[in-house]
Amino acid sequence: MKKALLLFFLFFSFHSYGAGEKIDIPKYDWSWKGFFGTYDRASAQRGLKVYREVCAGCHSMNYLSYRNLGDLGFSEDHIKAIAAEYLISDGPNDEGEMFERVARPADRFVNPYANDNEARANNNGAYPPDLSVITKARKYGADYIYNLLLGYVEPPKGMEVGNGMYYNKWMAGNQIAMPAPIADGSVDYDDGTDNNAQQLSEDVTTFLKWAAEPELEERKNLGIKVILFFIILGTIVYLAKIRLWRDVT
Repeated sequence: MKKALLLFFLFFSFHSYGAGEKIDIPKYDWSWKGFFGTYDRASAQRGLKVYREVCAGCHSMNYLSYRNLGDLGFSEDHIKAIAAEYLISDGPNDEGEMFERVARPADRFVNPYANDNEARANNNGAYPPDLSVITKARKYGADYIYNLLLGYVEPPKGMEVGNGMYYNKWMAGNQIAMPAPIADGSVDYDDGTDNNAQQLSEDVTTFLKWAAEPELEERKNLGIKVILFFIILGTIVYLAKIRLWRDVT
């Protein structure tokens, strides 16, 4: 009897804790979902612009090189022009000194801060996470990032938000150190696409998803080829088996 009561208590406790912590993130119908899904490259290109103009001031992308942008459809000259907008520390030179030079396509995306301490000092002690694989590092992935960007609303009546914190309905604990980064008109698109907050958030999320999994389309194509191979192989083996055993009674 005591064991039964203990099990009931533990089940009830765990169930209650899980229910209190669970956040039902709305799902979005992304272009890359599904067996044949692919990236919307126009959206990802616009997302790069949003990252550079909004996110890059605080967040690094240490695992992405400028030359990787060729996979999004950027020309070599365009990639060189993008990289040339940044300076990076290099060296030492022949005199043993470090120097600054214009970034090249082979360089990684330039970090906005010289070190972690500078990053924390400029963000009220909070370290801005690297965004290279953020959609893989966060539960719910791209859906979480998209909803988080649009989740800044007024806190419920009676709720106190900490000093230097902001209310976000999709953040665990509902408080986040980052102010709302995106609003209607935050970035102007060259192709005339509507630049409302939802579109900006969708585009930058698409770009971040591509940055985290640039091999996604290649992996899907390989999977299709493997499945077709096994279907053909299975058919051949089955026909061979029928032929070999047809005279056996």
